[in-house]
Amino acid sequence: MSRSTHESTSPTAAGHSERLLRAEQPEPLDELDYLLITALQTSPRAEWAQIGKVLGVDASTAARRWNRLTEAGHAWLSCYTVAVGPTVPIIAFIEVDCAAGTLHEVAAEIADDPHLITIEHLTGARDLVLTAAFPDLAALTRYLSFRLGRLPGVSATRSQTATAVHTEGSRWRLDRLDPDSQDLLAKDRGPAMPRRGLPAPDALDTRLYLLLSEDFRQPAARLAELLGVSPSTVRRRLDRMHRQDALVYRCEVARHLSGWPISVTLWGIAPAGETARIASQLIRMRETRLCASLTGPHNLMLTVWLRSAEDIGAFEARLADRFPELAVVDRAVALWQLKIAGHLLDPRGRHIRGVPVTFWEEPGAERAEDALVDRLRVPR
Repeated sequence: MSRSTHESTSPTAAGHSERLLRAEQPEPLDELDYLLITALQTSPRAEWAQIGKVLGVDASTAARRWNRLTEAGHAWLSCYTVAVGPTVPIIAFIEVDCAAGTLHEVAAEIADDPHLITIEHLTGARDLVLTAAFPDLAALTRYLSFRLGRLPGVSATRSQTATAVHTEGSRWRLDRLDPDSQDLLAKDRGPAMPRRGLPAPDALDTRLYLLLSEDFRQPAARLAELLGVSPSTVRRRLDRMHRQDALVYRCEVARHLSGWPISVTLWGIAPAGETARIASQLIRMRETRLCASLTGPHNLMLTVWLRSAEDIGAFEARLADRFPELAVVDRAVALWQLKIAGHLLDPRGRHIRGVPVTFWEEPGAERAEDALVDRLRVPR
């Protein structure tokens, strides 16, 4: 879809604290805003000139519009890796029960934990649901036992690991662009490859990844300046990461402005032999944001965005009609998505700041575990 609209006003830079204190309804996005977000969801790294060409505006207008959206916290970009070295990370879904009156204190305490991809306050039988990544099961055990288990206000935790993540939020789109424009941007991204993560990263790879997590649209020259290396070195490193499809880039929009303001997570039981087939169809549904197979008694988890609360029943009815063998045994509505893909959000889903997702552990993480092992060595 093309537009010829050009902006003539400069964006107003409002302070973040002022945004959080405002109680009025947020300014709605216009059609160009939605087109711009869809373009960046389709090709997050596309040049502004390419995006402007697709939208029918000049590059400076596209960039200025995006700056206005990010300043308001209405949209943002994120970047993370799917693996480091030969290890495929363990993805865990952790349910947290909090003592009365402590939920927000617990959430604030763990908000900067780099293992946590997503933190959600949900309705129903659990207070918080965390999506987390760890290098192995031992690291997950350490986090549950020596971090969450010792945190004041946490009364209980329950965890499951994913045997497969069939889709996640980076593949969700507003779908405001026409198919030709989407194809043009998708072609600019190049062919999709199996994601292999960062093989044997060194210290420079890690520092580069952390900078990309902050803003992956920074030019190579700026990244080189921050890293203290030459621009050609940065370009070589980026080329290698992109050839290996090691990084996931995504563009997000505040959920209440997306047109899909209701986030619902459903837990289901599917026959073991049918789970892969059902998941392959669930991920094609317009509403699906996350679909994962789990190790627990509920072997399928689905998160969807819906137009309204009234659509919850209709969506479940569609599931029952299409997948009679799938039993939905629980569901919960997100009250506050405090963190999505490593970014902290306010109660209205507006962006606050990023927290780089790192599932590898800092040196010495095993110290508390080692102390317990030493105690177990001594007979009583």
